[in-house]
Amino acid sequence: MNFTGAHILSIEQFERADIEVLFGTADNMEPYAQRRRITRVLEGAILGNMFFEASTRTRISFGSAFNLLGGDVRESVGMDSSSLIKGESLQDTARVLSGFSDVICMRHPEPGSVAQFASASRVPVMNGGDGSNEHPSQALLDLYTIAKELQGRGRGIDGLRIAMVGDLKFGRTVHSLCKLLSLYQNVQLTLVSPVELAMPEKYIECLRKAGHQVVITDQLEASIAHVDIVYSTRIQEERFSDRAQADLYRGRFRLNQAIYTEHCEPNTVIMHPLPRDSRVEANELDTDLDTNPNLAIFRQADNGLLVRMALFVLVLDVAHLVDRHAKDVPWHNSRDLAK
Repeated sequence: MNFTGAHILSIEQFERADIEVLFGTADNMEPYAQRRRITRVLEGAILGNMFFEASTRTRISFGSAFNLLGGDVRESVGMDSSSLIKGESLQDTARVLSGFSDVICMRHPEPGSVAQFASASRVPVMNGGDGSNEHPSQALLDLYTIAKELQGRGRGIDGLRIAMVGDLKFGRTVHSLCKLLSLYQNVQLTLVSPVELAMPEKYIECLRKAGHQVVITDQLEASIAHVDIVYSTRIQEERFSDRAQADLYRGRFRLNQAIYTEHCEPNTVIMHPLPRDSRVEANELDTDLDTNPNLAIFRQADNGLLVRMALFVLVLDVAHLVDRHAKDVPWHNSRDLAK
């Protein structure tokens, strides 16, 4: 794909060569994400952060990524604080906001809504999640994390063994990740969920068409015994028409250190797109895993900054200028003490 000026709406836009370009660019963002260097390459540029559905990591990560590149961020948070509540169409909103911004990141509860918004925008639009459909930047940072975790073991993504666990019906992160994994070879996927929350057939078909081995089950322990990655997801209670129905599935697939020790290979990586549901009735990933060095959920979140910075510099065509606009960090950097 040609990144320059492109909307980032779906994983289907990407080919394997595009992923390599993106990940190489993300690697180059590390000194800036770690505050070892400052760059002002996007000084004067404005990101419109339009989040019409709840978000912590994605919204702040996109905003921080843009700030770290020298740009400014303007935000609208929640449907009630926007003119959409007054009946304004997404297209009209896009025509207006794209006049105020150089790039827009948008999250909306309706599938297909971000593409609809982008169709009327005069500037690039990035999909921060559209209902139960897709979450492309999350899938990209997930894959980047997988690549980084396996790289230290002399492995690549080809031949990956991964178990996806939890709400696979409404979990847009796993939908996008399945599409990405279809670009690779010989991937073995075990899809662990209640029957009612199984992965939609179109994603399973996409994986099998790519030649991947797919196993569908509702049994956790046996499914995590011989995998490289356990990718856990929370029950997406906001997608249920009656949220009380979510309680029927909450806490069905809990992972703690005892289960990990008994069933997982010693170096199995644990991932989760966050937020993990730590309420007693759910407790998807027990806090006793927090000292497990293979728990990658916070490295995963950190990697989101790198990937989103890379998307910005590629879409705004300044990847070759980042270092030219760089200087040293003058303030005390606590990250240096944490090494």
